[in-house]
Amino acid sequence: MNAPAVSNKEIVRDLLSRLPEQISLKDIAREIEFIAAVREGLTELDAGQSIAIDDVERDLRTWLVQ
Repeated sequence: MNAPAVSNKEIVRDLLSRLPEQISLKDIAREIEFIAAVREGLTELDAGQSIAIDDVERDLRTWLVQ
């Protein structure tokens, strides 16, 4: 059984309640961007949009500077 969907607003509200009072707006924006990227990735996985680990490992070699 799937858990009820949580709205984006609720996610941000929860995030803000857990962050320290003196956090910068830039750091808040980074936190929100991270959560958005994770949620987007999970949505893609749920839709069957994934990349085989063998492909990632092969491509990773070209991305790394040696």
